[in-house]
Amino acid sequence: MEKPPPPQSPQPPPQSSNDISQMPPQNPSKIPIRPQKIRKLSTESPTIETTTQQSSSTIAEADASKAIITSTPTPTTTKRRRNSTRSDLPKIIKPLSAPGEITAAIRHLRSADPLLCKLIDTHPPPTFDTHQPPFLALAKSILYQQLAYKAGTSIYTRFVSLCGGENEVLPETVLSLSQQQLKQIGVSGRKASYLYDLANKYSNGILSDETVVKMDDRSLFTMLSMVKGIGSWSVHMFMIFSLHRPDVLPVSDLGVRKGVQLLYMLDDLPKPSQMEQLCEKWRPYKSVGAWYMWRFVEGKGSAAGGGPAVGLVSDGTTDQQNQQLEQSEQQQQQQLQLQLLEPINSIGNLGACIWGQ
Repeated sequence: MEKPPPPQSPQPPPQSSNDISQMPPQNPSKIPIRPQKIRKLSTESPTIETTTQQSSSTIAEADASKAIITSTPTPTTTKRRRNSTRSDLPKIIKPLSAPGEITAAIRHLRSADPLLCKLIDTHPPPTFDTHQPPFLALAKSILYQQLAYKAGTSIYTRFVSLCGGENEVLPETVLSLSQQQLKQIGVSGRKASYLYDLANKYSNGILSDETVVKMDDRSLFTMLSMVKGIGSWSVHMFMIFSLHRPDVLPVSDLGVRKGVQLLYMLDDLPKPSQMEQLCEKWRPYKSVGAWYMWRFVEGKGSAAGGGPAVGLVSDGTTDQQNQQLEQSEQQQQQQLQLQLLEPINSIGNLGACIWGQ
């Protein structure tokens, strides 16, 4: 009779030593953690190597490349900020009345345009020493428009007396005057509206003496052209003889155009665009170059209305023409384009006469 097989004893539970031996199932779970950190580090190093365009295999090289990256942007950023700061700084423009500016202008014009040398040697240097508040100067230019110089002076004198003196020619004073009061001293209804418009723009804060003085040439031209009755010629004369701006070329002034024609021996009067091209070499002292053009035409014995003509103000129309201009705004605009030729018997600059030069 066969004996039954002995019962198999149950297997003992795994011992602690077996647990240790079976650590690999757990170790793999820990091992990937470390490579993750290594991978994280390794993902940074290619960026460093790509930026520096060098391959490094050691930590020292990687650290060195980091130092270059962190240190180089600093001066670059600083340099850009300095450049942007310098470009943002407003350019300081010295008026022609500042000490040494006329000397610097003459020196520049001599070297930039040899054709001016004879004119510079023939005439004494220009002077720009008139200092009037901008509002007074602008109101004065409006009153002189379309009138003979003597008639303009008479009306301006009565206007100043009506205001209580030149120091009282203020926006609020002008606005307090009635059209009837202005008419009694010879100011036309149209010019009265121009004076009121100028005073209102001052009263509303659109313009002020302080902002006018601080504006650059382009902004100033734009803002003053918004005032009724003030055109490009008036703005250019104001900028040259009241603010003493050094780089203004009155391209609409027939006297300056005639001077440029004579200087460069042109067959016809140059157009504004041609004036800009021919006189670009005078920059940044176009105002002084224009002054010598007036002197040049004066020496030739004839001048255009506008700048050099003493007998006529602004665009060179007479008193009778001024009465006709009152009838039609369109006719006025046409007449504004006309400038009459006259002999010169005096200092020869109309804008200078207006501002007391």
